[in-house]
Amino acid sequence: MDPREQLCAYGRRAVELGLVIGTSGNLSVREGDLVAVTPSGVALDRLTPEMCPLVDVEGYLVEGELQPSSETPMHLAIYASTDARAVVHTHSVFGTVVATTMTELPPVHYNALLLGGVVKVAPYATYGTDELAANVREALAGKQAALLANHGGVTVGPGLEQAFEATRVLEWLCEVYVRGLSVGRPTILTDEQLAAVVERALNPPSFPRRG
Repeated sequence: MDPREQLCAYGRRAVELGLVIGTSGNLSVREGDLVAVTPSGVALDRLTPEMCPLVDVEGYLVEGELQPSSETPMHLAIYASTDARAVVHTHSVFGTVVATTMTELPPVHYNALLLGGVVKVAPYATYGTDELAANVREALAGKQAALLANHGGVTVGPGLEQAFEATRVLEWLCEVYVRGLSVGRPTILTDEQLAAVVERALNPPSFPRRG
């Protein structure tokens, strides 16, 4: 699928799943030295491929009538410092709740390993600024996800499908944590427990066949 068609398809899914509201949130896909990104000021469920501009890795507009998302500097900073080929940024409810109250999301479930373990919260900075881009880049180091203080979340992947799935996992983990707090104090998995999960995944059980 063409990168700009992917942006439209996953943009619609982001809206359907309640991960964004209004014109918030943005997505991008990198191919070579070009990045297809969602445009500024357009709701993600109203996108058409021709609306999505192309920029180069230095931030110059290459193709498109609409301006790229104001968060494009953050996307480009991530591409410059990681091997990611897709970035998803949302303002999901539970992710934003955690991002306004915590400095990190602890591993309350072993699915946190899918994102690299503890999810860090990048310090607050005005949206669209180089300062925010730098903060997010640092929080993402070695991870597939980060939260942005008083803002939302960002995930990366080798493609948009994987980056979007990471967004869903991030929101689920945040919801588990927030809902857990309403019942009691969530139990945090230890490094040893997480290491055991990794060992189990690397050495799954073998079941004999009958007969």
